[in-house]
Amino acid sequence: GKPEAGLKLLSWFCVGFHSIMRVSVIFAGAAAQQVGSQKEDVHLPMTLNVCTKSGCEAQQKGVTLDANWRWLHKVGSSSNCYTGNSWDPSSCPDPETCASNCGLDGVPTEDWASPYGITSDGDQLKLGFVTQGQYSRNVGSRTYLMDTEETYQMFKLKNKEFTFDVDVSQLPCGLNGALYFVQMDADGGKSKYEGNKAGAKYGTGYCDAQCPHDVKFINGEANSKDWTPSPTDPNSGVGHYGTCCAEMDIWEGNTISHAYTAHPCSVDGQTRCEGKECGDDTSGDRY
Repeated sequence: GKPEAGLKLLSWFCVGFHSIMRVSVIFAGAAAQQVGSQKEDVHLPMTLNVCTKSGCEAQQKGVTLDANWRWLHKVGSSSNCYTGNSWDPSSCPDPETCASNCGLDGVPTEDWASPYGITSDGDQLKLGFVTQGQYSRNVGSRTYLMDTEETYQMFKLKNKEFTFDVDVSQLPCGLNGALYFVQMDADGGKSKYEGNKAGAKYGTGYCDAQCPHDVKFINGEANSKDWTPSPTDPNSGVGHYGTCCAEMDIWEGNTISHAYTAHPCSVDGQTRCEGKECGDDTSGDRY
């Protein structure tokens, strides 16, 4: 989206670390993106401390994994709909058919550590950068704090404080960890888009102010139109559409440097874009 003056209070918490973090908050039918059934979906435990002048209350929350990292396969089968950095043409001849044919599957307890490289003791979340699993190598991750099993934690921080600790001792120069807010829908777009049957529980609905094109499902449809596999990333590519929203980078950095950056956007909430309105580098329309 086009940058504009001012920034609305952003909604919820997106964690994209390769590190350890602690969090405390001081408060005063039709074609559809399906859900797979091959694996149980388990959210990692995470404690959120909510504080007022009377003291702090520890609230037990969960952490879910972004949909882009999840296993995507044909419903009722273990055949992949997406392998490496390419869509399966038989399952995904077009975005609507792909959404109808394919389901996002769960992340059971044993898969969090391998292949995803993520662990939690309930108070700390630790994210690895590269993890070699039994069948594949995972690079990076994007995780979200949950309010309930079906909704993301929404933060309204006007006149309040937000605190966290990050251990960057194993995050050297050249790598980047981040904790940031983006204006996603609390349910991951499940109620807004008929095609989205997975919702926040399965990490759907991502957006940010860079209007990324590498998000596999946008508005409940596969982003498979004009998909171009990345020449440098064996797991990623870019589709025809991007997904935009306002973004507030509370922290990003490594052992050497840190940044705090506001990224306002002309749209209000998660919005699918195409062409010039996405502000793409590749088309020369970067804002």
